[in-house]
Amino acid sequence: MKSGAFILDNTVMDLLLDTICVVDAHGRFMALSAACEQLLGYRADELIGRPMIELVLEEDRPRTLQAAREIMAGAPLPCFENRYVRKDGQIVHVMWSARWSEAHQVRIAVAHDITARKRSEERQAATFALSEAAHFAENLPDLLQRVREIIHGLLPDSELHVALPDNDSGLLQLALPCATPAEASQLLADAQQLLAGQPPPAHASYRLAIPLQGSSGNLGVLLLQGQRSTLSYQAVDRQLLHYLATQLVAFIERQQMLTRLQLMAQFDPLTGLPNRALLFDRLHTALERARRERHLLGLLFIDLDNFKQINDSLGHKAGDLLLQQVAQRLQGCMRQSDTVARLAGDEFVVLLEDLGSASHALRAAEKIRLALNAPFTLEQLPQQVLPSIGGALYPLHAQEATQLLQQADTAMYAAKRAGGNRIQLASAHGAMPGQDGLPG
Repeated sequence: MKSGAFILDNTVMDLLLDTICVVDAHGRFMALSAACEQLLGYRADELIGRPMIELVLEEDRPRTLQAAREIMAGAPLPCFENRYVRKDGQIVHVMWSARWSEAHQVRIAVAHDITARKRSEERQAATFALSEAAHFAENLPDLLQRVREIIHGLLPDSELHVALPDNDSGLLQLALPCATPAEASQLLADAQQLLAGQPPPAHASYRLAIPLQGSSGNLGVLLLQGQRSTLSYQAVDRQLLHYLATQLVAFIERQQMLTRLQLMAQFDPLTGLPNRALLFDRLHTALERARRERHLLGLLFIDLDNFKQINDSLGHKAGDLLLQQVAQRLQGCMRQSDTVARLAGDEFVVLLEDLGSASHALRAAEKIRLALNAPFTLEQLPQQVLPSIGGALYPLHAQEATQLLQQADTAMYAAKRAGGNRIQLASAHGAMPGQDGLPG
């Protein structure tokens, strides 16, 4: 039989549920069964004479052409998978069983639609990937970028956005980049309406929206933007997005809990200042830097004179308010590079880095003394609580963190014994009242 003279009974082909294709040596359709319309959206007569490769998804064309060459070389291909683009633009996954007929110079192939199976496998893989990302992510930005990539891989025509409240203002902000400022503004407006319990606008900029509902209330909104209509998203797509929302909520709440634990471990709950543990951590780091760069470092130990009288006469609530006001004044006296910490009770420590000379530490201490000399308002009455300040310098008075703090503590007690409201600088042998002390 001559090439091109192959004839197949269309009546028999059309009875089969799977699509039967006959392709000539040049890769053009010669015959198709009626089932091709259900698979590809085209009638058989619309495809006759067209190159088969035109319907293959562009990314799959190179390996499809390679498979065709192998088949024409005599190698049967029982299970070859690739993707085709339907007439309506949707992508369909196809498994082919094909072989070459040398006598008729045609490829004969049976196509089976495996889109549902592939979609199920992709969703399972996406679910696992989302769970893995939420488990191993170190921070929220990295996690959100990864889940956007996962969702885009599953739904290529869709874009994931997440609106979260800003830590300072509480206003919603997009946690992932948006195409344009106008688009970002519209998405935020839509998200705000959703959180307020208002119905979505008539022309919403998103297709699906899921509030991130945490144990303490709404943590934000997950928005899916895309070209397809809301109805075209399948129930399994929605389930996956709900699963993603639960993973994001769990991650955000876990991060919030870790932040709270870190604050409890490193900061004083009353004043918000670094506590003893964080002070020593910063002091060790500062000492290493001072040794390396040969800089002078200072430590000021501050104790409030007669603080007990405030607690006894006005109560502990007034005492707590006083400590909070002292913390604010100390912070107002310091550079951004300095550390103000509360050790315990009415004891505060200031870490001064990169000092030019001992006189710089004394000037900083005097600035603190004058700031604390101003009356405090407690129980609507002015109260004066004066400080005793001891100072120690690295490397003049001590080499190690604990020794430096002890020297500053000893100098502070010397200032207190000398009458209080004064500054005492330590010496290499401890505090020396009357030599370095500055009277108030």
